[in-house]
Amino acid sequence: MKELKHNWTREEVLKIYELPMMELLYRAASVHREFHDPNKVQVSTLLSIKTGGCPEDCGYCPQAARYHTDIEGNDLMSVSQVKAQALRAKASGSSRVCMGAAWRNVKDGPEFEQVLEMVRTINKLDMEVCCTLGMLTENQAKRLAEAGLYAYNHNLDTSEDYYKDVISTRAFEDRLQTIENVRKSNVTVCSGGIIGMGEKLEDRAGMLVALATLDPQPESVPINALVAVEGTPMEEMEPVSIWDMIRMVATTRIVMPKTQVRLSAGRTGMSKEGQAMCFFAGANSIFAGDKLLTTPNPDVNEDMEMFQLLGLEPQHAFEKMPQPKTVEQIESQFEAKGEKPKWTRPGHQIERNEMAKQKAKSR
Repeated sequence: MKELKHNWTREEVLKIYELPMMELLYRAASVHREFHDPNKVQVSTLLSIKTGGCPEDCGYCPQAARYHTDIEGNDLMSVSQVKAQALRAKASGSSRVCMGAAWRNVKDGPEFEQVLEMVRTINKLDMEVCCTLGMLTENQAKRLAEAGLYAYNHNLDTSEDYYKDVISTRAFEDRLQTIENVRKSNVTVCSGGIIGMGEKLEDRAGMLVALATLDPQPESVPINALVAVEGTPMEEMEPVSIWDMIRMVATTRIVMPKTQVRLSAGRTGMSKEGQAMCFFAGANSIFAGDKLLTTPNPDVNEDMEMFQLLGLEPQHAFEKMPQPKTVEQIESQFEAKGEKPKWTRPGHQIERNEMAKQKAKSR
């Protein structure tokens, strides 16, 4: 196998993205077959363990407290509720559960202790456990690793240049710092982004450069198509075309050959034929279940019918990396430090975000 390239430039990635479609598909499919079984797709279930009330101003997100959407918030779920959902996901073919909480960052305390117990519980079910909880410190990452966490999701969302037009309550550097903190533990990294937020092609290439130049590269990269939710600043964005998704998946596969490329948000708007093209181009992971945190997703039965039609089979848990060991709380080597890191608050204003905020106040 060739050594992975970590010094990609934006110009190189953009040149790949803009290849004639047939050439791009051929190259991506060839890389995919070199590093992966093309007939295996990882199936994950995304579970919102704490919904709504987020203090961030991400322009795409219906969970931001400052916008008026129809999202019903809920407090942190109990360990028993999460276990029941995980068992249901396993029975339907998922090998991984990703738990998401609408937090800006992880805070030491009872709620984080509860999340650690959720991680221990799901790992004991022989399922891969992923969390997306916001920014976190090195010590918090190590505590999650000790509990049995398999992966931590922290998306870059877009390029560093365009980031300031999407989010004003945190900085791009905070995303990279959190990924670095995760890398200091034994937890794998899941990090990707969203297309269709008004970014340029150069921004899509820039996001992939930011990910592909990490060493090691993320083990998983979700590619999301924006789901425009009423009440968010991006509610009027036009849906991204399936051809853009195929190009993005194929380019991601070429620049990050070993990575699991996840076809994520936006699948409800894709035909089976469009999704098949994405799998051919190198996507080998999906989220299953009728909801992705707060936005619609194809029914799991539809996905299994599609798998049967295409001759795909779900990837078993821990095929790529060994199962982490779970250390019980009483035997833990790491303790809560009560850390209060100074995560960045850039402070600039994004006009469309401010307009959505004012609109929500007037309702």
